Amino acid sequence: MDRSSLADFLRRRREALQPADVGLTVGPRRRAPGLRREEVAHLTGMSVDYYARLEQARSPQPSIQMLRALARTLRLSEDETDHLYRLSGHAAPDRTGSSTRVRPVLLRVIDQLHDCAAFVVSDLGVVLAQNRLSKLLQGDRSGLTGVEASMTWRWFAHPETRATPLEDQPGQSRIRVADLRATWSRRPHDADVVAMIDALMATGSEFADIWEQHEVGLRHPASKRLVHPKVGLLEVDCETMATAEEGQTLVILGAAPGTETYGKLQLLHVLGEQRLGEQDVAVTK
Repeated sequence: MDRSSLADFLRRRREALQPADVGLTVGPRRRAPGLRREEVAHLTGMSVDYYARLEQARSPQPSIQMLRALARTLRLSEDETDHLYRLSGHAAPDRTGSSTRVRPVLLRVIDQLHDCAAFVVSDLGVVLAQNRLSKLLQGDRSGLTGVEASMTWRWFAHPETRATPLEDQPGQSRIRVADLRATWSRRPHDADVVAMIDALMATGSEFADIWEQHEVGLRHPASKRLVHPKVGLLEVDCETMATAEEGQTLVILGAAPGTETYGKLQLLHVLGEQRLGEQDVAVTK
């Protein structure tokens, strides 16, 4: 691990970003260019003290999860991300499968969607980037790795965490499996796909029974019902859009102003960064 070079790289990348690049607004008294250390720490999900030690070349080796989150916050390119990993003493990420890098312009887009929960999800159900409202609604997904990072795996492995009305769950299960079948059709020999299917087969009969039906590309509903532990039932409009990166989808969840659900989403903003419980909100892409 090259602590001094890592510190210099992080500082220069932080100073090169403007608050608007990450969806932040600034007051008239701001003097220094670029982002502040506390802003990078907040957006990355780490303590300000830990990030400060990174820039002061006196931190322990950061984890892969932390580097992944830093790369997103600092809007690093693939080459810059590889450089970040190597400076930290880790091998560069393997990109033989679907890309896990979200384009900076797309990160800016989701950060600007203040009234909607917006996130980018991979073709294996892994959340690659979230805006603030998505984290408040679904929980921060950035610290998960392996198959456990997949919302699809969690849906079948831990059905008790499904915060979705019981009558809606069979349809969502079929959609998740049909999406995974489409992914398998595109890249059946990729290690991450094979590992995901093997892990899902081990979760029980529900996944295996649906997988045997060989459904592909089921229509996604335009609206979904979600249950949040603090604000209750939400009836959200759902829009899914393909991105420029193959295997990634932008998902936007929102509600029309004046509706009960819109008010509940605004309430989540007010509640802010408080811990809102461990239960996941089940969302299909």
